[in-house]
Order: sequence, then C-alpha cells, then structure tokens
Amino acid sequence: MTERSVTWVVCEMDQDMKNDVEQQVNRAIDSKETEKEISEYLKSFFDKKYSPNWHCVVGKHFASFVTYTSKHYIFFYIGQLAILLYKL
Repeated sequence: MTERSVTWVVCEMDQDMKNDVEQQVNRAIDSKETEKEISEYLKSFFDKKYSPNWHCVVGKHFASFVTYTSKHYIFFYIGQLAILLYKL
C-alpha cells in the first residue's frame, strides 16, 4: 500500500467510521482505475457496513451543498483528489 498525503477538510463521524474511511479509500485507490470506480466502491462498503443511503463523490473539480445525517459526513483530499462521503 502506498503512503498518501491526506488533508482532512471536514470530519463529522466517530473514530471507528473515520478509520474505515482511511482503510477503504486506500484499498479503492490501489485496486480501482477511475474516480467513478473508487466512488462506487466506497458507497457500496458503507451501505453494507453502516446501512444505506450513502453518497460518494470523487474528483478533482467539484463543489457541493448537501444535507446529511448528523455524524455521517467527511470531506478530504488525497493529493489532488477530493473525496466527499455522506449519508442521507
């Protein structure tokens, strides 16, 4: 697994969930080829482990304004790649 530079922007989730985000995003980046595949992988993992309705946006240039369940939101960068994961 590659060491990656992570810049946390907003994290509103407990430590266990944040640990899952870190582990799964590294797995996704190592095994998937596109931003879409990374997004689908993360959404699927969190839907299974923490129940649906998770949403995930992965990309380099986007803005967002979302409504989410309290304590179920994270936004961060890995290098130039922005990742937004939240639950409705």
